Amino acid sequence: MTEAAQQGDIAALAKGGRTNFIGFLLRLAARVPFLFIAGRLYGAAELGRFASALVVVELLALVCSMGEKRGLAQRLSEGEGIRPANLVFDSMLLAVLLSSVAGVFLWFVPAPMFPAGQYSTLDKLLVTAIPAYALTEILLAAQAYRYDIGATVRARAVVEPWTISIMAGVFFYLIPQSGLSLAYIASIYAGMFTAAWPFLKTYGLPRQWRPSPGGMWRMSARAFPLATADAIEWGTRRLDIFILGLFATPSAVGIYYIAQQVASLPQKLKTSFEPILGPVITRNLKEKNYPAIARQVCQVGFWIVAAQAGIALALGVPGEAVMGLVGPNFVGGTGALAFLLAAEVVAATAVVSEAALVYVARKRNLAISVGTIVLQGILTVTAILLMERLELGEPYKAAGAAIALMTALGAASLVKAWVLSRILGERVNNWRWALVWAAVPAIAVGYLATRMPEWAELIFGIPLILLTYGWIIWRKGFGPEDRVLFRKNLGGEDAAEA
Repeated sequence: MTEAAQQGDIAALAKGGRTNFIGFLLRLAARVPFLFIAGRLYGAAELGRFASALVVVELLALVCSMGEKRGLAQRLSEGEGIRPANLVFDSMLLAVLLSSVAGVFLWFVPAPMFPAGQYSTLDKLLVTAIPAYALTEILLAAQAYRYDIGATVRARAVVEPWTISIMAGVFFYLIPQSGLSLAYIASIYAGMFTAAWPFLKTYGLPRQWRPSPGGMWRMSARAFPLATADAIEWGTRRLDIFILGLFATPSAVGIYYIAQQVASLPQKLKTSFEPILGPVITRNLKEKNYPAIARQVCQVGFWIVAAQAGIALALGVPGEAVMGLVGPNFVGGTGALAFLLAAEVVAATAVVSEAALVYVARKRNLAISVGTIVLQGILTVTAILLMERLELGEPYKAAGAAIALMTALGAASLVKAWVLSRILGERVNNWRWALVWAAVPAIAVGYLATRMPEWAELIFGIPLILLTYGWIIWRKGFGPEDRVLFRKNLGGEDAAEA
């Protein structure tokens, strides 16, 4: 690979990073109204029931997409001579068939969605979101293969969160007992149509396309390890809610869900890099350029960790004020919020390592993912039972679940980075001491901010923490290649064309 091509890869990754950071800011602006509306109007108990249902709905939708969020890039890169739209429609047809079966089953057996047994017919309509969710994953993956990250930002960071925020408020006054469920369905379909528009302009409709049962079976068999790994990786962010639903009250689950929603904001920074990282890795794999893959994994990994650590400090240090914004009953989730934010930081290495492992060691990656979620389940149950034995309150159960998640994800990061390093024959490590140098003064600024009134803590404290952290990480941690993330071009037109 030429130097210009390598610089072009970094430029493409940096462009995707800039676009996704804008998407993060848009998602943050849209998520705050939803958290406020859901917490203040619907309450913790209703949120808990809603969260338990989403665990099942979104997990099945992800499984039904058959790992195409990352696997589609490889199929498109290998499908020479085949119209790309035909390949994408193969995936879409398989997703619709599988999600329809899953939806029909849950309609007649809704107990997995509603373990407490409290639901209405309108709540059961959540099953209609399964095919739309799966199709959106595939449509956005297809656009990401063409380096169109803007489609993901529009669908996931603008349309979906704003739709659920607005419709949650509207349905509260029309059908309050099922308002959250109906708002969620509306947001998923709005996101799907938003993703379909640029897809049709880019790929068009299939031509001379004939569904092949045999081909679909082969595609399913090949995608099974990747789909399972995706489901497990996603499941690590939801298993805690499921277990809490078994051992804690709906109110405790609702409080934990709000903390998780706040903590998931920085998570989007790393998951949104996957679509743009996938095509770059698959191209380098075809050329057997393993040093380039290791360099890109480390580069993107550091960008993600640096950004997530700053956001975690800005949201975690004034955590009581952040949770209190949703409602006074949610302040008890501050401890869970802190550990969930830390979990997202330590998980970054696992995510970027997995972006390469799914192509070079699918089965080993799957085995590590299975071990991760088993470890998390054991740790979560142990922590909750320990809190019960010590006769501590519901917030401590939530904090215990968050600690279990952080520990399991940290272990996964270490193991996956080590395995990828052995396969590539290159060092894979995104840690830099500049992260500590930037975090210490940011924490000090945050501590001083907590002495302010709550409104000032949010308005002034959060920006001050981010500015302090950002200035130091820029001066001490970012080298020339890292600063590409903040430039619109790299090395002139030749690098951009590469």
